[in-house]
Amino acid sequence: MKQPRSRQEPRRMGNSAMVITMLLSLCVLTFIKARYCTTPYPNKPAPLLEVEIDDDYDGSRYKISGPIGEEDFDPSRPTCYNTSKRSEQCAAVGDIRVDGNHSKIYISPLDKEWRTKPYARRHDAVAMDDVREFALLPFGVSNETVIPPLCTRNHSVPAFLFSSGGFAGNLYHDYTDVLVPLFTSTHHFGGEVQFLLTDIKDWWLDKFTPLFRHLSNYDVIDVDNDQEVHCFPRIVIGSTFHRAMGIDATRSPGGETVADFKRLLRRAFHLKRDVASHHKPRLLIISRKSSRRFLNERAMAHAAALARFDVRIAEPDNHTDMPNFARLVNSADVMMGVHGAGLTNMVFLPSRAVLVQVVPFGGLEWLSRVTFKDPAKDMDVTYMEYNVSLEESSLKNLYPKDHFYLQHPYDVHKKGWDAIKTVYLDKQSVTLNLTKFAHTLEHARSLLP
Repeated sequence: MKQPRSRQEPRRMGNSAMVITMLLSLCVLTFIKARYCTTPYPNKPAPLLEVEIDDDYDGSRYKISGPIGEEDFDPSRPTCYNTSKRSEQCAAVGDIRVDGNHSKIYISPLDKEWRTKPYARRHDAVAMDDVREFALLPFGVSNETVIPPLCTRNHSVPAFLFSSGGFAGNLYHDYTDVLVPLFTSTHHFGGEVQFLLTDIKDWWLDKFTPLFRHLSNYDVIDVDNDQEVHCFPRIVIGSTFHRAMGIDATRSPGGETVADFKRLLRRAFHLKRDVASHHKPRLLIISRKSSRRFLNERAMAHAAALARFDVRIAEPDNHTDMPNFARLVNSADVMMGVHGAGLTNMVFLPSRAVLVQVVPFGGLEWLSRVTFKDPAKDMDVTYMEYNVSLEESSLKNLYPKDHFYLQHPYDVHKKGWDAIKTVYLDKQSVTLNLTKFAHTLEHARSLLP
């Protein structure tokens, strides 16, 4: 016999209908919000948490594990973190949408908004003023108020964002602040990485395109002027700095060294000579137009020819044909120049070549050491110094012998970099003592293999 229907049963059926209606509504809402709630990359990583870090925080503690280019994201690491006192790096995995034209990068998941400038000179306010800042914006579950733009171009490889602003354009800073850190940070991707370049200078990009083509299998994207919204499964922003024109192999993701960097340059610029020679050695004199010129350059060339050197004089600038100039430097056994960016071309010298840095008067040995002496060893280049005396300096014609600048250069140093640069770099040229110069050349010859 059937039991009588309870009065509560219609109510339960009504409640069930309400629940079903709510679920259908949620599904509809989810479909409407799909353009920013869904991701083509289904495996969501755990959120990256912020931790306290000091100035010498070393990002290399997060070593490569698994396929090339995939980092083991430690949950104790923040999205953006200091990799040295000079460099900061940001990294994320997930649904990443780069709207470079508006300097915005939308990331899901992301714990909070971050801002960063992708240039490895964060300690220098003057340089960083010329670097574009990017905002990293969370969206989706972590921030439903932010609606990211739709993807217009999807990529299956990671993105790497860096800047050619700051002091880039000066060859020394090109390598110290941009190219060597870029190599250190991206070589382990094996070419499967998309470069995004901000603060672009067309001539600068053209100059170093041969190098970029050996680091990435894809054309560099001018992210500032590109109208696309580029979507990636992963992004790294900013290169890691180790030391001036140098690499610490223990901190490199793939254990890279300066020797690896030089091998890459040889391939990129088709350099044929691996090792220098003492047989009919070639001397390359790096000339300058304005400050720190050789005032007796022709006499120097003549003296070098008498000493049985094949002499070449070259004056590189921003518009120099880089591949051709690289091959000229590679043909030299000895390269000589007054302290300045032109000596950076030692990256193209063959192994065991000799670099002679002419150090201007004014107690600048510390500067010469940091900029070129220390890096030369890593590059397998033999380093020599020619220290200019006051008698060889043009400063003796600008100031009386008892002038403070001539008698107390180290006290001038205490006034800071601007004083050093103005007095001893911008206003000084040199006339080398030819006897002393000849002895220097003979010593350089004796050091060649």
